[in-house]
Parts: sequence; C-alpha cells; structure tokens
Amino acid sequence: MPLRAASASPPISIRSNLAEQAYAQLKALIHDFQLLPGDRFSENEMGTRLGVSRTPVREALFRLRNEGFMEVESKAGWYVKPIDFDRLDQLYDLRVLLELASVARLCARENDPPELEALKAAWLVPAAERLTEMREVGALDEQFHATLVRAAGNAEIAKVHWDVTERIRIVRRLDFTREDRIDATYAEHAKILRAVLQRKLDQAQLLLKSHIEQSKSEVRKITLGTLHEARQRARAARR
Repeated sequence: MPLRAASASPPISIRSNLAEQAYAQLKALIHDFQLLPGDRFSENEMGTRLGVSRTPVREALFRLRNEGFMEVESKAGWYVKPIDFDRLDQLYDLRVLLELASVARLCARENDPPELEALKAAWLVPAAERLTEMREVGALDEQFHATLVRAAGNAEIAKVHWDVTERIRIVRRLDFTREDRIDATYAEHAKILRAVLQRKLDQAQLLLKSHIEQSKSEVRKITLGTLHEARQRARAARR
C-alpha cells in the first residue's frame, strides 16, 4: 500500500493554540487602543502583523465578532467596532444586579467563606503596601469583584458575572490610569469588604452600588480622552 503524502496543515492542537494566541494578541491590541474603533484590515494583513497564518487569525476574528468587538464586510474586510456606551451601561447595570445579589447571599451566611481571606490580604493593607501599576491593580480589581460573587456560592451567577467582566474590560481597566482612582478603589473596596464581614447588608450594598456607578462614570470620561489621544498619535505616525 503506498504511503499517504504528509499533510501540509498543522495538527489541530497546534492550530487551536495559534488561534488562541491570535485571539489574545488581538484583544490586547484593542484593549491597549493600538487597534482603534473604525480601524480596518484584511486577514492577511493582520496575520502578517501577528506572525501567524490567515486561518488562526480568521478564527480569532470571528470569536471577537461574537463578543461584539469586531465586524466584517464582504468587500471592505474587518474593522474594529465603535465603543457602544449604551451597551456598556447595560452591562454595568447587569453587573450591579449580580454583585448586589451575591453580597446579599454572603451577608446571610453564618460563617465567612475562605475566599474572603484572600480579599482581606489584598485590600486591607497599609497604603505603603498597595499596588500602583495599572495592569496589576486592574487585574486585582477584577478579582475582588469576581471573588465576592464566587464566594456567594452560585456557580451560574459567577459564570455570567465573569462574562460581563470580559465584555467591559476594554474600558474598565482605564479606571486605574490615574493615581487618585487607584487610591479610591483601595478605600472603597476596604469599606465594602468590612461591611460584608460585619454582615451589614444595607451598607455593603449601598457602598458597592455607589462604587460601581462611580467607576462607570469615570471610565466613560477617561475612555473618551484616551481615544482622542490615541487617534492623535495615529495621525501623527502617518505623517
């Protein structure tokens, strides 16, 4: 029996890893405003930029389209969708509902779940021990809210909450580009956490809702400013 010719296509596991890598790189470009709303490109152009073939790029782009970040037109190619602040407001509203419900469940418990110990270690610290690097604080902030929800014990709520977190990350992490916002986050998280530990439900929910609403307001202003600066840099680079 003659031997079959070796396939030119990489194994499925390798293609999957390349698609995941392309997805992570593309999302980082969007989150860092290196790909701006309205930017257009072809799959081949993006493959060259990322150093991978067209197939994993195409898989990553369709995944990002499903998440609302990208869109494609038959003749014009792919483009980054404009930031939909109305949609983000709705996601923030959903986030508030999920977190308030989780705090209610936490305050109804007799004993503290072990997850809260990690939050105490991260947020109930002296000012000199606080993190200051934007990405680190942004990741720590996400984990604070995700841990509160997860500690409440409803895995389905936690799953939906993390999906919301993924969708608002493009603007949410900008909340930590200013030192005053980092300081405010530490102070507000500490108050929320202490209220939960003391089973002061009304206070905990009021603090939590105010904290998220203030963050939503701040990130809208910061996002608009960041987009303006990024567009100016892009225009200057093309000259």
